[in-house]
Amino acid sequence: MSFPEIKTVIELVHKTRPLIMNTENSRHVTVKGPADFVTMVDTNVQNFLKEALYDLAPQVQFMGEENHMNQINPRKPSWILDPIDGTTNLIYGYHHSAVSLAYYDGSQVTMGVIYNPFTEETFYAAKGSGAFLNDTAIHVTDHPLLSQSLISIGTSPYDKELAPDNFRIFLGLFQNSLDIRRSGSAALDLAYVACGRLDGYIEKNLKPWDFAAGAVILEEAGGRITDYQNNPLNFCKNQDIIASNRHIHRELQVYTNISVDK
Repeated sequence: MSFPEIKTVIELVHKTRPLIMNTENSRHVTVKGPADFVTMVDTNVQNFLKEALYDLAPQVQFMGEENHMNQINPRKPSWILDPIDGTTNLIYGYHHSAVSLAYYDGSQVTMGVIYNPFTEETFYAAKGSGAFLNDTAIHVTDHPLLSQSLISIGTSPYDKELAPDNFRIFLGLFQNSLDIRRSGSAALDLAYVACGRLDGYIEKNLKPWDFAAGAVILEEAGGRITDYQNNPLNFCKNQDIIASNRHIHRELQVYTNISVDK
């Protein structure tokens, strides 16, 4: 593929593993807001990758979750990074957290890498080249109906005022799907839909660094991702996300548009 070379980026992401495995740093916690935390691990991973990516491509902008480095020109290329997606999981030793890094070329995301150092699983994709878990090609499930599908939900823990709408949606999904799950990592939820461990995933008000890498991985695995109104994603603002194996997307859209006012 053309620059940036995905294998080089994966190698950089893998170098964050010692930083993430430093349990002492995961105990250094700062509260950013309700249920919203940052640890020294988040900061160290972001600083390391920001510097390494600048060395790789100094002309490319950087959007990262921590330290307010989230303002970019949407018409120019940018890296989009969540240094630790699943920080609460990390703090609790839950071992379901990931580095999520995407390359945005100024109009679309063309590359994504999601790395869980606890399982040594790396999900990645480059636009037009397929999606992979480590060195194995991955693809979404072919379950045609919601009733046959396992769905992951995100509870939007930073936005608890959304709970009435969210839990109305969750009830409908639970009653009409095979079952539901809640993992605490949007990036890994998207990767799990891509590799067939889940059939779908929904969550309100995700940040670009939560979904950018997962979006291209999912699409390259044959899946579909839109906002709740079935619009294409905007990678420069918060979004309500529906991700699916493509077959059940319309059914998920029906339930995500049920509100307490209807």
